[in-house]
Order: sequence, then structure tokens, then C-alpha cells
Amino acid sequence: MGLCFSSRMRKEDRAHIKQQVEQRYRAILPCLNEKSKRIWAASESLTIGWGGDSIVNEVTGLSRVTIQHGKRDIKNFCDQTTKHNERIRECGGGRHKLSKEHPEILEVLDSLIDPFSRGDPESPLRWTCKSVRNLSNELISKGYQVSPRTVCSLLDELNYSLQSNRKKLEGKQHPDRDDQCIYINDLVKKYLGLNLPVVSVDAKKRENIGNFANKGLEWEKKKHPKEVNTYDFPDKDKGKASIYGIYDVRQDNGWINVGISKNTAEFAVESIRRWWWGMGIQRYPNAEKILITADGGGSNGYRIRLWKSQIQRLANETGLKIQICHFSPSTSKWNKIEHSMFSFVSKNWRGRPLESIATIVNCIANTKTTKGLKIKTSIDKHHYEGGIKVSDKEMEKINMKKNNFHGEWNYQILPVQ
Repeated sequence: MGLCFSSRMRKEDRAHIKQQVEQRYRAILPCLNEKSKRIWAASESLTIGWGGDSIVNEVTGLSRVTIQHGKRDIKNFCDQTTKHNERIRECGGGRHKLSKEHPEILEVLDSLIDPFSRGDPESPLRWTCKSVRNLSNELISKGYQVSPRTVCSLLDELNYSLQSNRKKLEGKQHPDRDDQCIYINDLVKKYLGLNLPVVSVDAKKRENIGNFANKGLEWEKKKHPKEVNTYDFPDKDKGKASIYGIYDVRQDNGWINVGISKNTAEFAVESIRRWWWGMGIQRYPNAEKILITADGGGSNGYRIRLWKSQIQRLANETGLKIQICHFSPSTSKWNKIEHSMFSFVSKNWRGRPLESIATIVNCIANTKTTKGLKIKTSIDKHHYEGGIKVSDKEMEKINMKKNNFHGEWNYQILPVQ
């Protein structure tokens, strides 16, 4: 039976026509865009005749208004005087941007985001999280009907995006900061040219031992993350691990001493001692000098008397002339070990709870890079006391020779027979 063009149709005929229209609609739908869809719907309606709009509306879900627009498009196409238009929608269609209807809203939103430079320092959001929901609520209170999604679009117009804090400010800088870095660099080149050992030393932050959360992501089965303790209170039985590293600049390898006590100057020098007898002396059997670059503070700081006292003991044991160079204050991140060894260690144990000393040691020992970095480890079970004082008399016994440039940062400790 063909389509019915009469002014009335029976229910059976109507059902049959709907079925045919639905079959054709399903077949052609993947090929239609917004404009061609309404033209096709209009042509079906015109073919059916009376009740066509209603039938096509029920089958396709397109509104009667859209079908009428399609009929106008067909009429325009048939009218030779009308120029063919490639546009899918008419010019000016769609909802206008809120910033066009209310141009001042961008300035109001900008003042909420940055009250210091553009707005009121007493803004309600001065001490509140500036989420899109809070910003939306604040704009609504000012008479603008905006949703959180609209706020996102407005922020994009203002060239805002989500930003995290960036560590770039190094604090108060010493006037000779750059000169000290250049001095260290020249001295490192000199030692490397003479095939003498150059090591960078530093202490990593102390790590909680136990089933505690660790920053980073690790592959696990979906919806089965590793469950760890809710709170990061140190385990009284396991305590914390002190990690001190020595990085050989020439060989691109290192040594990390893992202790279960405090990170003291005595622990720091003991770590260097273990590196020398366990690795350094094998690499440099004929060395008479060694250059150590260290931070200006912490257990190996240039003001720590115990550090110099212990270095003197190490020089006496090894017979080495130990040249120390400290980075000036607020430049510790320039120390080579930070980005040549410690950064890779942190990546290797990311997202993994450091449940025991063995876990820490295994993660460190298995840290490798494409350039060939290898790290040896040792466990130091000795208990190091904090607060050890070094008297003036003991300091006088230290055979220390200060360099001409900033002798407080650059000095040599010679062995005493």
C-alpha cells in the first residue's frame, strides 16, 4: 500500500506509514547533519500530506517548528531567485554569549578572582576557595544568573586556567651567589681534568617507615588501590629512615646510606666513609685529593662544627686531602645529586608505601636510568646522638686551610699524621 494523501486516514494506515518512515529514518540518519535532517523530515511530511508533521514528529523527535523550517528551506531551494546557502544554521542563530549581553560581568568576575590588583581586598572570596561553584554563587548574589559551567566559559574568555603553585622563589640571595656557583664549576672541571674524584652529597628528607601513603601513581587493578593508613603519624616501632646520598659526578653512580637514627653530621660523614671504602677507592686507587660539593645547611652545613670535625677524622683515616665547597644559601637545588640521583629514586618508589627498611633499600638499589645510573646501598643501624658539641680546642686541632674566595664556604681539610 502506498502513502495516503487523503484528508483523513485510518489508524491502520497511520501505523503502517509510521513504520515505513521510521525504517527510512534509521537507514539515512548516519548521513544527516542538522540541516539535511530537517529537510528530509520536511520532505517526508510533504509526501504524507495531512498529519505528516505529527507523524514525522513522533518518529524522529524533531519539533514541528524544525519541520516547518525544513519546509521553508525546500521552498528556498526550489526558488531560483534565492542563492544557495552552505550554512547549516541561519546567521545569528543560537544563544548569545553572556559576556555580550552583560559586558560588565567579565570585570566583576575578574575582581572576584584577583581582589588584590583589580578588586576589593575585602572581597568575600578573599579567603575562600575560588571554585567555579563559589564564583557562580557570588555572581548570582550580584544579580547574574550563571551556572558553574558558564563561569568556566567566562574564565576562559579572561584567559584564566587552573594553576598549581610553582617553586621558583629562592628567598634572600647572597650577592656572591653566582660567583660561588662559577667558582664551584671551575673547581669541578679542574678536578675532573686531573682524574680526581668529585662527589655531590646531600640528605634526602626522612621517610616514614610503614604502610603510609606515598605521592605518585602506581598501576593496580581498577577500583583496587593500595590501602594505606589514614594518618601519617610515625610508627613508634619502625620510626623513620634517614637517607644520605653520595653521587659520583664522573662515573654517574652513587651510594646511599639508609639509617634508622637521626640525620646528624656524624651520620653524613659515615655515609661518605662507606662510599669511599665500598666504591670510591676502587674507582680512584691513586687519588690523593677529593672534592665534595654540599649544601650550605643541614647536617653538612658550613657552620656545623661536628661536620668539620668528622671530616678531619675521615681525612686522617684515608690520607685524602678533602676539598669542601658549599653552595651559597638558597641555592641547594643546584647541587648535582638533587636532579641526577635523588629525583630518580623518588620516581622509582612513587605511589608505593615504604613498609620496611628492606623496601627502601630494594627500591633504591633498583633505580636505573637510560644513561646508566647505578646506586649501591647500605643499612646503618648505628644510633647517632643529636646535639653533640665541639669545643674551641677541638676546632683548633682541625687542619683546615681556607680558600681565598669565601673561605667559609670553600676550604680544604688536610690529614694530620
